[in-house]
Amino acid sequence: MPESDLRLLIEAAQAAGAEAMRFWRKSPQVWEKPDGAGPVSEADLAVNRLLAERLRSARPGYGWLSEEDADTRLPDTEHLFVIDPIDGTRAFLAGEELFAVSLAVVRRGVPVAGVVHLPARARTYAAQADGPATLNGQAIRASQWAAPELPKILTSGFNLRPESWPGGVPDLRRSFRPSMAYRLCLVAEGAMDATLTLRPSWEWDIAAGALIAERAGAVVTDRQGAPITFDTSPPLSDGILAAAPRLHADLLARLRG
Repeated sequence: MPESDLRLLIEAAQAAGAEAMRFWRKSPQVWEKPDGAGPVSEADLAVNRLLAERLRSARPGYGWLSEEDADTRLPDTEHLFVIDPIDGTRAFLAGEELFAVSLAVVRRGVPVAGVVHLPARARTYAAQADGPATLNGQAIRASQWAAPELPKILTSGFNLRPESWPGGVPDLRRSFRPSMAYRLCLVAEGAMDATLTLRPSWEWDIAAGALIAERAGAVVTDRQGAPITFDTSPPLSDGILAAAPRLHADLLARLRG
């Protein structure tokens, strides 16, 4: 993966963030997606257009998978852009700061470059497959959690139902953030010990953040403990578990029972 791919993503994410900020707290037009898939705003679409123009013109041979486009992947394309123009659209529309632009390059099913940018917080997380995870250019490391400390885990109450944990629901300190990409980055920087969802997860929500968390030293798998393969059809993983190594093992043992 060329060094320039990561630089391309960083520059595109920051330009996309600036575009999103033109609409933030300014009551953009909003529509509801079909089948209860949530809201989409004119800001999401404007950011998507900007990213498509910048990225696809720079890498015309790469495939394209975005939350806000029809699936346009090409069967023989080695590289794929995986894009969420605004991850956390509801938070964005509510005027909250914790939304993100999430961009990744996937090569043969594996993320090789990823950027998560929070424009309202001026925070840019980045990583490539053979380098460190960074926040605003400075290296970051995942938590080294160890028992008996209670782990700090980003998850929803739905994921802690007793029937989902044959080995027993873990004791934990729970919190939540609206952007899945940002949750993965909080694990990457060690601010949180884990993030977990047992529901199927869209690739555009997790591709960039999963790489960043992994390069920071976290263990990242699906809910079954298997490596997550990207560029699948449909583009969904079987949940996601990203955690400090010992915590990941403990949570996975409890999920398996």
